[in-house]
Amino acid sequence: MINCFADLHIHVGMTESGQWIKIPTSNKLTLRNILAEAKGRKGLQIVGVVDALSPAVQQDIIRLLDEQIISPLTGGGYCYDNAVTLILGAEVETCEETGGLCHTLLYLPDLPSMQAFTKEMSNHIKNINMSSQNAHMPLNKLVKIGIQHQAQIIPAHVFTPFKSIFGATARRMSDILTENEMNSIGAIELGLSADSNMADRIGELSQFSFLTNSDAHSLDKIAREYNILRLNKADYSELVLALNRKNGRRLDGNYGLDPRLGKYHRTICRKCGCYLQEATGTGSRCPFCNNNTVVMGVAERISEIADTSKPIHPLHRPNYNYQIPLEYIPGLGKKTLLKLLNKYQNEMSIIHQANYEDLSSIIGANLANMILACRTGELIITEGGGGLYGKLKK
Repeated sequence: MINCFADLHIHVGMTESGQWIKIPTSNKLTLRNILAEAKGRKGLQIVGVVDALSPAVQQDIIRLLDEQIISPLTGGGYCYDNAVTLILGAEVETCEETGGLCHTLLYLPDLPSMQAFTKEMSNHIKNINMSSQNAHMPLNKLVKIGIQHQAQIIPAHVFTPFKSIFGATARRMSDILTENEMNSIGAIELGLSADSNMADRIGELSQFSFLTNSDAHSLDKIAREYNILRLNKADYSELVLALNRKNGRRLDGNYGLDPRLGKYHRTICRKCGCYLQEATGTGSRCPFCNNNTVVMGVAERISEIADTSKPIHPLHRPNYNYQIPLEYIPGLGKKTLLKLLNKYQNEMSIIHQANYEDLSSIIGANLANMILACRTGELIITEGGGGLYGKLKK
């Protein structure tokens, strides 16, 4: 068995022919660049690209196959440079009768399977080439289609106030899905503003593995959250076993932001910037400025719908390890980061392994102390909310 670092929610911004796929994203976020970034600066072994539903992205996959940049794996997925496994995924938006929007990730083993799924979803999505488009159906219908295509189905960023199950659609998954449909869910993606302690206050989630993914809209954001998977080898079939905790495969650890750094962690008024301590629905009027610009925070939403005041972790739940991406550290610019990368090769080694003596010799005592303080949670954080990320205080 091996441990694999995996980020399963990465967007393609643009194809190599210059066609936009996901707006807003970086135009450098091409499939080729994603794979190179994952192998090099990020040190990942598995990446999930969630825009493979697009025929334009599929053409880039075909191009990489023709150039022998990637090659198919017998267990599903594609191998890049003998180092990174590419998993093909799709992010699809659904809409309930109540108007609530929800994003869901679906993963398939290879290009023919994804092309068949694209053909089906083209009957429901007007612009199939663009990312995360509305399928004009409720979630339970998408789940049924996913089951028919033998996809791994994973609700995305489930607590965020826009386009998620708990944040925008329902108080419980069981309110909109049958028991059989819930049993077809492969895992739950927490999102940047929540962690296992928060999510395990909701009893119906205890059966699921939790995923921490980056939802990257730029190359820099890849692996700001990631997972450790215990696998026999890095391919699609092993990923499926790990998500479902079968045959000794499992999720062995979550690495994610301190939720206070997430941009939807707390309820805040976008107009005046005031925090609201009590649960207030998104779009409610602010008691301070009377504008209907309140965005409900994940922390308040979970407190509103939780079954328990404290988390109850199932036995299969791995540790949730807080990490603070280097871009969050005040004073650590791109030139300084490049010096560190020349020494340590990838960001994971810097964040989790580099010692004080080596760090201080390269970037000085102050920045070295900040990196080490990030590991221990000693830094003071200004909480995020209303679409603005939290910040570290110097």
